[in-house]
Amino acid sequence: MNTLKQVKVGKRAKVVKVHGEGAVRRRIMDMGITKGVEIFVRKTAPLGDPLELNVRGYELSLRKADAEMIEVE
Repeated sequence: MNTLKQVKVGKRAKVVKVHGEGAVRRRIMDMGITKGVEIFVRKTAPLGDPLELNVRGYELSLRKADAEMIEVE
């Protein structure tokens, strides 16, 4: 299983499934990260956390702990 955390900077990935449960999963989905959405990894912060992503035409910062719950292909 590949997760969003493993996607390299400058690469695209398509969401297969959002894991997790409860409020955390709901929050990720509310940000527009749902099944079938393409995500572009723009860059990482100097210390590696968070990731800066392009999702549905807007920029989003996401912690690596949350990125680990997003399965991609």
